[in-house]
Amino acid sequence: MESMTKKHGQFWSFPVSHFSYFFIWAIVNGYLTLWLEQVAHLTGSESGMIFSLMAGMSLLYQPIFGILSDRLVFKKTLVLIILFAGALVGPYFQWVFLPVLHSMNPFTVAILTGIYLAFVLNGGVSVIEQYVQRASLANRFEFGHSRIGGSVAGMVASFIGGRLFLWTPNAIFWAATVSAIIAIVMFLFFNKIDYNNTVSTGEMSEKLKMSDISKIFKLKNFWFLGIFYMGASALYDVFDQQFIIFFHQFFTSTALSTTVYANTVTAQMVIELILMVPMPWIINKIGPRNGLLIYGFITAFRIIGTALAPNWIFIVALRLLAGFEMPLVLVSIMKYISDSFDLRLYATVYALSANFMKQISVFIFSAVAGQMYDGIGFQKTYLLMGGFVLLISIFAFFTLSKTDKNNMSLKNAEIEKM
Repeated sequence: MESMTKKHGQFWSFPVSHFSYFFIWAIVNGYLTLWLEQVAHLTGSESGMIFSLMAGMSLLYQPIFGILSDRLVFKKTLVLIILFAGALVGPYFQWVFLPVLHSMNPFTVAILTGIYLAFVLNGGVSVIEQYVQRASLANRFEFGHSRIGGSVAGMVASFIGGRLFLWTPNAIFWAATVSAIIAIVMFLFFNKIDYNNTVSTGEMSEKLKMSDISKIFKLKNFWFLGIFYMGASALYDVFDQQFIIFFHQFFTSTALSTTVYANTVTAQMVIELILMVPMPWIINKIGPRNGLLIYGFITAFRIIGTALAPNWIFIVALRLLAGFEMPLVLVSIMKYISDSFDLRLYATVYALSANFMKQISVFIFSAVAGQMYDGIGFQKTYLLMGGFVLLISIFAFFTLSKTDKNNMSLKNAEIEKM
């Protein structure tokens, strides 16, 4: 890895960049629900509305971000705009969210929060991910190895997030601001690209026409991949949105449950971090399609198992499975798209199938789930979620196309030479 890095430009700056961006994602998503309940005093339905609008607003960003990313390729304009917006997370929740909530109503603050957080997180993630993915092709390193930085970020965020929240709840948002500033510095001064090898990344994508992009919608496999993400990956996110509230029900002390939750997520991230190292090799062996399917079935098992768990010990054990799920899906989706679609359209396919179509589902199910939590309870809601993910995974098993074997063999041979 060291010789590869010297020959093909920077590598270690990209895991740091992954860390600094995904720390924002992890600490905000990990503790926003708890903050909304205990600081903003919103109900489950009102919190669900905010998450739903976050997903809904991201539907406006995803297609635009995907097309812009394919045209910008290695230009950092859009990346930096998103990161500068991320640096405002602390000021927004400290000085905007609560005053607006107190002077107006939850619906208004939900709209503002949805527009803002969707830009930084739900929409911005595809921009950051596709940039690093293209950099991995140009610099000849595995995307999954850079994504380890994101796993470390999740671990660190979960470890210190609970402690920051108990100290002063708004501190979690200011921690996100600091991390965003670090990300800006990394992208401005440290992330370098080996431009001698950019031909493998679709460097001519700035010449893309709308007619080229429209061809994506004629591909059945694009729709099957999107449907899979609408079911499996979307409900994975919806399941986690208010999970911490469900987890609190098994404890008599909020402080104790928050500490146990933080330690559990930290352990999950440690597992994720460890598995991210061999996961690219594993996916190269079993194929990205199989990786996606395994992810779907494990997700169904985890959600259904959580609904049936008799105590928090079982729930913690099932939660740790997420440490296996995330490396599976993160590496599999990147390799599946690069093996199955035109690389010039990589960011567009990723933004539309793995984000845009997914967020349609999150938009619908976030609000529905919030109402169901208040109406029929967490257990029954989780059973319905898990059953739906299982059906979608079975559907993907019969419909999702296999990747090009020759293309995969070529890519594997290139990796083995590094």
